[in-house]
Amino acid sequence: MKRCLRAWGSLLLLTLLGGCVSYQPRQLTPSVTLSPETLALAGSGREGNGADLGLEAGVNESDSLFNVATLPGVRIRSVVANGPAAQAGLIPGDIILTVNGTATDHPDALAAIAAGIDSPDPLRLEVRRDSAVLEASLTPRLRAGSTAILQELYRVDPVASRAGFRTETVSVPGRQDQLGARLVAFFPDSPLPAAGLQHGDLVVALDGQTIASAQGLINRLNQDFDPGRRVVFSVMRDGTPLELPVRLWDPGRRVSEVSLGPLLRYESSLSPDRTRFSLLDLWLFSVYRYTRDGGERQHSLLGVFNFTSDYGALQETGP
Repeated sequence: MKRCLRAWGSLLLLTLLGGCVSYQPRQLTPSVTLSPETLALAGSGREGNGADLGLEAGVNESDSLFNVATLPGVRIRSVVANGPAAQAGLIPGDIILTVNGTATDHPDALAAIAAGIDSPDPLRLEVRRDSAVLEASLTPRLRAGSTAILQELYRVDPVASRAGFRTETVSVPGRQDQLGARLVAFFPDSPLPAAGLQHGDLVVALDGQTIASAQGLINRLNQDFDPGRRVVFSVMRDGTPLELPVRLWDPGRRVSEVSLGPLLRYESSLSPDRTRFSLLDLWLFSVYRYTRDGGERQHSLLGVFNFTSDYGALQETGP
């Protein structure tokens, strides 16, 4: 009896010594695309937006069904009512041969000419209608350029501090003006209010290193520090300097793996969404095994009795 108990005790000790527990974040940390310091907000910067000719053109194919060939020019498929082409007297079926002397043997050529127009000067078109070549004067309608200019409100950090900041300059008596990141917005689960930060605080340093812009602060928070890390925000509040320790947003921890030799094994992951559990894994088979992949669940007993369930396993379809 003592020999048997000693054997079981040795097995239990070996199992415990070989056991391990691992942890992973409770939720996946979102990925963030960081903006450059300077944004181009006034459009694409290209001169002009081209012109509208008031027509749709396609490849000029021969009229024969038995001898299809591509002929010079582009065939007008449709004309916009009261548009430039209609006012020039063009109709569907007309073939545009040239525009200001430039051959138009493909719709892309006509589109390129229209895109390059930057003045409302009339265009001289050579047009074939049936077997007659005509000249048309078409006044293009310039497309309106984009005059809207976006105004930046602030930069947002959606992960580490879950807050919004705006670059500002603060005047310090007897010292040179100081740049910083003004705190202008809090978002759900932001760790900053619990650390004592308030709307209007100006962040001037992070762990002792000067902050020169809102984007610079956001870049450092997301590139230099892990989630849950404690950092010291140096802020100016109504002219008073403050040092406020902040624990950045923490996704929490969850058990991702438990292994106790052959007795039991548990594995779980978020990406892919999967859970596995086995009891008395004897290499050739397990006394009990459970696997979940997404919504699908599988139970196995002694490797013989298997049961599988899925979200879509039992769904009633309509008539």
